[in-house]
Amino acid sequence: MAEMVVLLVLAALLGVIVGWILFGRRRQATAQTGEVEVLRAELATCRDAGQDQAAEIARLQDKLAEAGRAGESGTETASATSTMSESTLTDDDAAKPATLDGPRRGKADDLKQIKGIGPKLEKLVNGMGFYHFDQIAAWTDAEVAWVDANIEGFKGRVTRDGWVDQAKVLAGGGATAFSDKVKKGDVY
Repeated sequence: MAEMVVLLVLAALLGVIVGWILFGRRRQATAQTGEVEVLRAELATCRDAGQDQAAEIARLQDKLAEAGRAGESGTETASATSTMSESTLTDDDAAKPATLDGPRRGKADDLKQIKGIGPKLEKLVNGMGFYHFDQIAAWTDAEVAWVDANIEGFKGRVTRDGWVDQAKVLAGGGATAFSDKVKKGDVY
């Protein structure tokens, strides 16, 4: 009888140890899964930041090339470009494009026809005061930089997706391959 009690205690102890090992590993795997999701989110954030930096670098390289061309054509143009760059850096609102309080004649253009603008971004852009293709088509490099820097959650998107070039085509009554897809209902 004493042997039986000892064997039952040993069996129970063995069961507790095996259960602890099995369930302990599951808890650890669940914790690792949560950590993986956090790391994936951080990776996505870093990638977005890298794309924003790449767009900024490309913009600055374009300005540098433009300044180099201006230097070749004359020092007056180069000094004017330099002065413009300094004023752009010192007065952020001076580079802000002209905005509207609402769409003209109560109807906004379908900005989703511009590749890179989806429903969420269209609402954001409309909220900033931009409703029409001709508004976007008229943006200067400084204004593009201002919008790129001030559009919440989509920094660098204007430059990266070439909104101004697309808007020029659409404002002139033309169409792009992407705008045709949107009109057919293949997108959104």
